[in-house]
Amino acid sequence: MLRVLYSLLWVVILPLALLRLVWRGRKEPGYVRNIGERLGAYGHLPAQGPWLWVHAVSVGETRAAQPLVEALLAAYPTHRLLLTHMTPTGRQTGAQLFGKEPRVLQCYLPYDLPWLVRRFLRYFRPAAGMLMETEVWPNVVHGARRAGVPLFLVNARLSPRSFRRTARFGRAASAMYADFAGVLAQTSGDAERFQALGLEAVQITGNLKFDMQPAPAGIERGHRLRQAFGGRAVLAAASTREGEEPFLLDALSRWPQLCGDTPRPALLLVPRHPQRFDEVAAMAERAGFSVQRRSAMDVDKLAAPITADIVLGDSMGEMAMYFAASDLAFVGGSLLPLGGQNLIESCAVGTPVLVGPHTFNFAQATEDAIAAGACRRVANAEELMQAAARLLADATALAEMRAHARTFAGVHRGATVRTLAALAPALGA
Repeated sequence: MLRVLYSLLWVVILPLALLRLVWRGRKEPGYVRNIGERLGAYGHLPAQGPWLWVHAVSVGETRAAQPLVEALLAAYPTHRLLLTHMTPTGRQTGAQLFGKEPRVLQCYLPYDLPWLVRRFLRYFRPAAGMLMETEVWPNVVHGARRAGVPLFLVNARLSPRSFRRTARFGRAASAMYADFAGVLAQTSGDAERFQALGLEAVQITGNLKFDMQPAPAGIERGHRLRQAFGGRAVLAAASTREGEEPFLLDALSRWPQLCGDTPRPALLLVPRHPQRFDEVAAMAERAGFSVQRRSAMDVDKLAAPITADIVLGDSMGEMAMYFAASDLAFVGGSLLPLGGQNLIESCAVGTPVLVGPHTFNFAQATEDAIAAGACRRVANAEELMQAAARLLADATALAEMRAHARTFAGVHRGATVRTLAALAPALGA
């Protein structure tokens, strides 16, 4: 009954959802492209498979899916891979990662209405499906079971907060998760919370993000970018979210009062959402900082030193370069109660991390990084600048954190192999 009510609600909000696409498309044209796919229209795409289906909603999930996608292509050479998304930035990231792979096809997953889901499943007839991390759509999950498509929740995480919200639905939540062929959890805590919902088919396979290997070319370009800052230290503020930048800019403007004689570093500011690039650039300029945009640079031909107070990272798919160009990184989404963002990519290139108090979406990875000496937690933007000043003034401590970061990223690898082994029975291997 709850699923019926949920579907009726979708009927009501579908026109609003389409209007929202048009509204967002004013600033980000990708939202108004391929709208038909969101309504289950795929006739312009090849249907011939057999297909293995991976759903990665946006940028973070698409990057996390990279080692899994590559492993599936290698392990199942007679299959093609269908990579679905919900956001244009996720689709763009997938194109950057797999655009030259002829066996990968990208499209949008339809809105979660039963008949749209049936169109999708009937058109592609995937041999199996994998939803990344937290993407649980009731009609998609139920429709896959009815269509005989084994569906897995992969790299799955369920924070205590999300568990409490989900548990309120009681048997309905348990029934929805029971439609999965399996849940492959990141951590023991995630697995325990899924099991508390009544699931039995839960395995702990680890976090695929540890298996993401930064592209050597990106790291090399990061080192070139770092050299262009000359003798200045570089602090990255990566994946910042709306509401965080004012606190960061205010604290940076008060650096002398907060941090004494330690020279103020250059700030490499990378907002998480591309539609906010212009807004954040204007905000920094209003705060009195000189700003240089990555989009106005040719990193391969930097003729003059970078003298701007802030370099705005207004590009997609270059996070490894930004981390490699930095001495220290703050990972955003954590100053405000937004749950934090992925710190593993920074550690993988050997850049130590600072985070704020709110990291519930990446709780285990963050606590493990802190315990390993790769990360430190701060309470607010002022403490962030003070902690950065102390580390940037202490070469020995910074070098130790850099080594701990690389070690932390390395010892947790192997989730891809464990995930592939868990999927093998359903995939016929």
